[in-house]
Amino acid sequence: MTVRIYDSRQQAEVDFVPLVEGEVGIYVCGPTVQSSPHIGHLRSALVYDLWRRWLTYRGFDVTLVRNVTDIDDKILASADGAEPWWALAYRFELEFTAGYTALGILPPTYEPRATASISEMRDIIERLIDAGHAYATDGDVYFDTASWPAYGSLTRQKADDMVAAADSQSQSKRDPRDFALWKGHKDTEPVDASWPSPWGDGRPGWHIECSAMSRRYLGAAFDIHGGGLDLRFPHHENELAQSSAAGDPFATYWVHNGLVNVNNQKMSKSLGNSIFAAEFLRKAPPIVVRYFLGAAHYRSTIDYHDGSLAEADAALDRVEVFLIRADRRLESTRFAGSGVEVVPDEFAAAMDDDLAVPQALGVLHETVRAGNAALDNGDLRAVADARGAVLAMSEVLGINPLSPQWRDARESPSQMALASLVETLITDRNAARAAKDFAAADRIRDELAAAGITVEDGATGSHWSID
Repeated sequence: MTVRIYDSRQQAEVDFVPLVEGEVGIYVCGPTVQSSPHIGHLRSALVYDLWRRWLTYRGFDVTLVRNVTDIDDKILASADGAEPWWALAYRFELEFTAGYTALGILPPTYEPRATASISEMRDIIERLIDAGHAYATDGDVYFDTASWPAYGSLTRQKADDMVAAADSQSQSKRDPRDFALWKGHKDTEPVDASWPSPWGDGRPGWHIECSAMSRRYLGAAFDIHGGGLDLRFPHHENELAQSSAAGDPFATYWVHNGLVNVNNQKMSKSLGNSIFAAEFLRKAPPIVVRYFLGAAHYRSTIDYHDGSLAEADAALDRVEVFLIRADRRLESTRFAGSGVEVVPDEFAAAMDDDLAVPQALGVLHETVRAGNAALDNGDLRAVADARGAVLAMSEVLGINPLSPQWRDARESPSQMALASLVETLITDRNAARAAKDFAAADRIRDELAAAGITVEDGATGSHWSID
């Protein structure tokens, strides 16, 4: 078993070799809690949830750290006099947590807030100054990009091609590309958004926060650094430069997930097409949203359009119907064994190949088709085997429709109404059969079949499913 991973720094798919055998450390850039989460935030968190689930299935002990940036220019700009900046940050943090929980994204091993690691940030800045890679001026501290020849190696940019750092407009910078490590306190900012330092009261720059938190919770060297594709530059480039210049090996592999478009357009405030997480989760049951956001390859851009969630819902229905049919048949026949819950080799090969979820889903649905054929042919051994494999695959992907966390949410009012009507018709049909009115019984069955509903008679009664 060899897991392959696409390393953005090498721009190649390579064998994954952990620093410590049997253990994996993953750091994921979490949200800057300045506003409500949108579906792109959910997609990113889901990608690393899938990585974590698969590596865990493969036997690794995974430590996943996903930070919360709770102090930043944007947070201070979003706060007003009616709500302190820290209260606004916490309010939006809870919204992110609610979205993650709704999608069944496992809680990270650690979820540090930036404001809890200020001392670690100051330590790294002092090391950079001592090493000649940072300088203080007018209460601010900047990373000296010209002092680090490897700057630009992550995104393979030449220094002359890089845009100026946009996190400050100080005239005291030596180079427009130099980025802020520490920002001196301004009279226009809240007093409580400031911490003491050797360079004067102030707060950290955005990039130094992740370098400090990853080091604190995973060590100077760790396996995987993840985040959205939009973070490669400048955020991840700057993280790599400052941590490496401070003497830390930092991340072995860099992983970046693709973004989410809406009707073939990038989501943006200017276009007014952003879809927020709470709104999206009202459009369909959370398991359906999870299926949609996780079905494409994690490095690809996914496009949301009318019908996307309906397609995901239909795909999940096929999985659910098979599992229900299989359970009923195996139970009614008292078949010994219900299938070993182990993923098929083809599924494992796809997941090992840089988390190729589309191919893995192909194996899942092919197994469902084979299981339905076995049900029709009465091959109960094959039914049990397919059932076990489908359960194992859907559990790894977090989309087992029979899991208690999803069952109630999928039973919407319309679904419950449909179930009530169908059950009533089946009761009428059974009464007609008992009265030997086979014409009426056949008519009800034909009407249900015309609506796409299959009725299956067994020793434990009649059961129905949607084709």
